[in-house]
Amino acid sequence: QVQLVESGGGLVQAGGSLRLSCAASGNIFRINIMGWYRQAPGKQRELVAAISSIGITNHADSVKGRFTISRDNAKNTVYLQMNSLKPEDTAVYYCKIDTAGRFYWGQGTQVTVSS
Repeated sequence: QVQLVESGGGLVQAGGSLRLSCAASGNIFRINIMGWYRQAPGKQRELVAAISSIGITNHADSVKGRFTISRDNAKNTVYLQMNSLKPEDTAVYYCKIDTAGRFYWGQGTQVTVSS
């Protein structure tokens, strides 16, 4: 059993910053890809950023230059530093990990950016 606990969401004004964290625990052998997704009301869930076990990153075009994904392998934790937030970044943010060929999702954390 694998558990993912997310934290760091909240309400922020446009131009502000937030840092999301997602800690994995349980029966974890080795985590390959760790990623952040988001889902806004009425829209499909979309990839925000992902990071491999050796630190290779991929960021969606909409967040490049503003968001940065990172991970701490010793803590089985992935982070998403979000700067210069815009109202269109408002969504529920989910972390996802790939371990031993299985995928696990966090419960989601709400990020709301006011204009």
